[in-house]
Amino acid sequence: MHALADRLRDLPPSCGPVRLIAVDGHAGSGKSTFAGRLAAALGGAPVLHLDDIARHDELFGWTGRLLTQVIEPLSRGETAYFAPYDWHTRRSGPPRALPAAPVVLVEGVGAGRRALRPHLARLLWMELPQEESWARGRSRDGEEQREFWAGWVRAEAGHFTDDPSRPYADLLVRQGQKGYEVLPGPAGTVGPDQEITLGDGPSAVC
Repeated sequence: MHALADRLRDLPPSCGPVRLIAVDGHAGSGKSTFAGRLAAALGGAPVLHLDDIARHDELFGWTGRLLTQVIEPLSRGETAYFAPYDWHTRRSGPPRALPAAPVVLVEGVGAGRRALRPHLARLLWMELPQEESWARGRSRDGEEQREFWAGWVRAEAGHFTDDPSRPYADLLVRQGQKGYEVLPGPAGTVGPDQEITLGDGPSAVC
């Protein structure tokens, strides 16, 4: 993971002084776990979870709020503040700070949408088919979320039909039994001679 972290640190800033890195993919594809490990490899980089930005009535209609509350302050080198949404109480909580660190991760379905891509230093896509991702997500959330998932699947499918992220991904991330494999994505910003494999143990990094 540290090899990828080093590459991201070396990128030119993309949003003011910030290197904004998106981790996108289908719900249940492992975005949050991967982003957490990458943030740790980056020395504790801030992570914005789009689950904190989305709402029941705006599963994907949050672009304006994200640009105003997060992207614009970061582009000025200022700390951003947003009110994370509580999916149980259906209310927004107290403001939370997101500092304009050298690298900031934004993870969630739709992190690579067209409105955000101009502000990104890199777009990473979790390479797991939608049906497998959704099955993992349903298993994780349990029976009590079955009705929500039925609506979510329709909304996510519609979003990626209208605004796909994967064709613009710089890197594809595949989770294996011993770590992650990171490959050049369809956007082609990383050449085929720069393939890297990431694992959890030091001997697995090459």
